[in-house]
Amino acid sequence: MSDEAVGIDPIAADPFPDTYRRLTAYVGGHDDPPDPADVLAMQMVLRLEKADPPARGEVLEAAARAVALLCLDDRAGGDGPWASPMDAWCDARIRKIARRARGAHWVAAQEVWGVTATAGGAQARALVPGRVGAVDKRISRLQIGGTEIAGDLPVAPARAGICLWVNPALEMTVGKLAAQVGHGAMLAVTLLDEASARTWRDTGCPLSVCAADDPVWARLLDDDGAGRAVAVRDAGFTEIAPGSVTVIAEIREG
Repeated sequence: MSDEAVGIDPIAADPFPDTYRRLTAYVGGHDDPPDPADVLAMQMVLRLEKADPPARGEVLEAAARAVALLCLDDRAGGDGPWASPMDAWCDARIRKIARRARGAHWVAAQEVWGVTATAGGAQARALVPGRVGAVDKRISRLQIGGTEIAGDLPVAPARAGICLWVNPALEMTVGKLAAQVGHGAMLAVTLLDEASARTWRDTGCPLSVCAADDPVWARLLDDDGAGRAVAVRDAGFTEIAPGSVTVIAEIREG
């Protein structure tokens, strides 16, 4: 018996179109609520163990993938349990807050609604957004600072597909950059049609995070203006000036 015969809408039954449209329709620029506790933010947890810290580039790749996977998760669309908080977050000013965790605190963070991604030896978890005044205690106890990791980013992507290029002129901590590449991964979906975005999600949102040199950055800025790439422009709440272009996402051909 077909879905139509039993009164089931086959489109509504598939949550992916909702998650795709949410990202491609987002325009940003909304005002914050009067009460700072009502600001909505996505908490991001970076696993940074003392004994064997991961590579800087791998942490950023894991963070970006975790955000993309959360935004495109079936639970974030349709009647899924994450749909309402994701709608509210994307209808407000999108914010992300990166924290570090290790040991038992990292294990506890896995119990909070979200998605964990791995890149090489790094792990990061993106959590379903909510009010900053009501962050789960297992997350609020995690430090926001102390996320700095030594090391350079690659200067060229290791694979074809989505690449998130970091502005060579800006100095940002790993925590700040994690939020920026996370936003870049969200905006990168606008470069994909729905079928390609679904394939990208189903394959784990593979991507690269690279450091642009000045000529590459100039070319990327031109591509952003022409619609061939998409730039992240920061609101300037922390570390850098408002309106700074922090990351540019593009699709690299094989």
